[in-house]
Amino acid sequence: MTGPRAVLVEADGGSRGNPGPAAYGAVLKDATTGATIAEDGTTIGRATNNVAEYSGLIAGLRMVAELAPDAVVEVRMDSKLVVEQMSGRWKIKHPDMIPLAREATALAPAGTTYTWIPRERNAHADRLANEALDGKRSGVTVAGAPVEDEPADPPAAPPAESLIEEVEKPPARGWGGAGAATTVIIVRHGVTKHTSAKRFSGGLGGDNPPLSDEGRDQIRAAGEWLMPMAERIDAIVASPVRRTRESADILGELLGVAVTEEPGFAEMEFGHWDGLTFGEVGERHADEMAAWLGSLDAAPRGGESFRTVQTRVLAGLERLVAAHAGRTVVVVSHVTPIKTLVAHALDAPLEAVFKMELTPASVTVLSWFEDGRASMRLYNALPPARDAFGAGTW
Repeated sequence: MTGPRAVLVEADGGSRGNPGPAAYGAVLKDATTGATIAEDGTTIGRATNNVAEYSGLIAGLRMVAELAPDAVVEVRMDSKLVVEQMSGRWKIKHPDMIPLAREATALAPAGTTYTWIPRERNAHADRLANEALDGKRSGVTVAGAPVEDEPADPPAAPPAESLIEEVEKPPARGWGGAGAATTVIIVRHGVTKHTSAKRFSGGLGGDNPPLSDEGRDQIRAAGEWLMPMAERIDAIVASPVRRTRESADILGELLGVAVTEEPGFAEMEFGHWDGLTFGEVGERHADEMAAWLGSLDAAPRGGESFRTVQTRVLAGLERLVAAHAGRTVVVVSHVTPIKTLVAHALDAPLEAVFKMELTPASVTVLSWFEDGRASMRLYNALPPARDAFGAGTW
């Protein structure tokens, strides 16, 4: 036998824009000495994060085939999706992932194992991907220099058990309804420039800025929190508004689930208030503001009332439950529709929407039963890594 007896492949990939300019990084190491055998950092054009991550895995396995064909292989990645799918524990649903997973499987020697590591322990591969994106490197470099020792006790991933328990556990005695539950995991979109500036940002009829970098990070954190539940999720349904569709696409890639749209879950239309702050509306349209705050039937010029939104949202809910009865669905929506769904589930008056706070990229879980009754499992929850009282934009 030539070469090392055992090797490590560390791989990563990233996209600036998701999808956007993408690259991967892969490192082949001697598992005994920790010495770097070869590195690869290469751009792949426009792609998603998951495609880039799978491309990094494939590049690492190609280096194994060329430089350590007889070695026992362990792959380490911070992508739980890739690790779980390649380990055979999660199904591969997304059409872009299927051919990549097949290629990786064909390259991987028998007995290859896959290990999830925290992102900070995958810094070497991440650096190579960023260097490729920055134009500082391209292709495979064979090396022999040792790498720094890795920390012996890496920090644990944020636990998802509490979230899974809230989704799966039956309602407490005397609560909920009869029959199989349709569980709806509702995610508010991440922040945009309007969210951060506290500006009215309506549905399809208004100015629709994209997610900011912060917003994409928020949604990715929410998606990573949901990833242990990926096998239970039947569909991702998004409001067709730009910021919600972008958020849903990020979740879809992380969870390996296709995204469809439901216009009933779009944000309230604010008409000529769109893009203004609350204070600016109060100064310029004081009478309209007073009427809107005083009546659920009042609407800004060119906009919708709360009653109109309620009718639209509940029609969307009826379609959703009919299409996914007894299953678990992720819905990506906005403040007003989410509050409306919560009020409806709790049999609360619509006025209750004025007494709720909802953080960007937060998770709310509601279940509807066959007899029409509902149960709230979770409200305005954030991944453990985010501080519910300090992170994000309120």
